[in-house]
Amino acid sequence: MTHPSDDVPFSRRRWLQSSAALGAAVVVPGCASGPAPRGPVPAPPRRRPDGPHDVLIVGGGPAGLSAALALGRARKRVLLCDAGPPRNAAASEVHNFLSRDGVPPAELRRVARAQLAAYPDVEIRDARVESIEGERGAFRAVLADARVDARRVLICTGMIDEMLPLEGFREHWGRAVFQCPYCHGWEARDRPWGFLVLGDPGGHVLPFALQLPAWTDEVTLFTGGEGGIPDEARGALDRAGVRVEERPIARLVGDGRRLEAVELADGGRVACEALFAHPPQRQVELVRRLGLELDAHGFVVADPRTRETSTPGVYAAGDLTTRMQAAVAAAATGMQAGAVLNMDLMFERAGAAP
Repeated sequence: MTHPSDDVPFSRRRWLQSSAALGAAVVVPGCASGPAPRGPVPAPPRRRPDGPHDVLIVGGGPAGLSAALALGRARKRVLLCDAGPPRNAAASEVHNFLSRDGVPPAELRRVARAQLAAYPDVEIRDARVESIEGERGAFRAVLADARVDARRVLICTGMIDEMLPLEGFREHWGRAVFQCPYCHGWEARDRPWGFLVLGDPGGHVLPFALQLPAWTDEVTLFTGGEGGIPDEARGALDRAGVRVEERPIARLVGDGRRLEAVELADGGRVACEALFAHPPQRQVELVRRLGLELDAHGFVVADPRTRETSTPGVYAAGDLTTRMQAAVAAAATGMQAGAVLNMDLMFERAGAAP
């Protein structure tokens, strides 16, 4: 069998990569606007629980839930394991998620789980996956009270945020200290903001700081006494109206929910009601034990088209793969991974070349 355009031998990998690159329409033309079936479609009976799962999903956030939905609708036998707590547990609302803007994170997960209940081949367990061994087509996972087999594995465990040793930081995390202005900026618009630069400012600091005046005219960039802002960047910040504060920081002043100011080591205070920071992050222990390739910033390296990691048969979606961390972005990569996994499994069933 050959590729219709260039006579290159047809293979699973070539099809997965080209299909993922072009979008779901390659597989299902017009899937976004197809007519609804007439009358209710009864759910098929749950398949017998013998044999391996088609996909084991580790992590029940937006990425894992979205992947489970795509796979469930493709009638794949899925086990989703979620040990919690969710990474955005401290946040009161999810934003920039179309049709779910302002919904509490717990409510988003509750609704998603309720909708997944309509798909009999999707099982959700509130259980931690302790370890995963095996190879593509034959993985075995050890849970706290069981062992399960799966043909493929999708990791959606997010990242662990390390709290800074700054008084008031932990208490305000997710309430007045944020990572993303697109998720939390509207609610704090036209108030004094701060951006805390950690260690080596790196290349992302200037682009991040320059976008903040979209929400407020009062932005202060805090270096914490470490300096490191090049003169050229300072000029751009000054032209954008972003003030640079270089004195060391003593603590954050507030009541744990409402932030009032950043107190400096010399006793001075700078008004600040929303502070943006990107504290260090690390992968969960399971990812480290799997030995997946990480990039220079510690994120799991996943093929941007197929979501497959350096270990064949193990895929990754969501925050653990990127600095661009938002619920809707994670859900998008989860759906992408689910669609590619379905194709991968169907190629295996058909005996197509890897």
